[in-house]
Amino acid sequence: MPRKPWDLPFIAEPREIAGLRRVVRLHLALWGLHAVTEDAQLCVSELASNVITHIGPGTPATLAVSMSGPHLRIELHDPDPRALPTLLSPTLDTEHGRGMSLINALAVRWGVEAGADHKVTWCELATGRAGEVGGFGAPFRR
Repeated sequence: MPRKPWDLPFIAEPREIAGLRRVVRLHLALWGLHAVTEDAQLCVSELASNVITHIGPGTPATLAVSMSGPHLRIELHDPDPRALPTLLSPTLDTEHGRGMSLINALAVRWGVEAGADHKVTWCELATGRAGEVGGFGAPFRR
């Protein structure tokens, strides 16, 4: 089954996160990627929450999901190139700062691409499906 890349514009609000998780679950079920659904949903939640927390509620953003080879790529596009996610080492008493640590633990790799007027925070999850080509066969942007 072809796994065409897709994207979903949304307004970053706490109430939107459940809908984003639901859309990811449905798409990954169609793609037969049940094994990575929970990790993908958690990554989407954390990336969207970062936009809400560090840029602000009401920020226009876009979720983009694609495949290439054995990796699922999740991207969160937002309009603020200055608010860069940081990998912190939170303590047990820390109330914030665990989001990127969770993504770091779940993802094969993650990163940020900053442009003049936007940024893309992304992560890639191993699907366990070696050698498959997804989408249009295009490589991931790095």
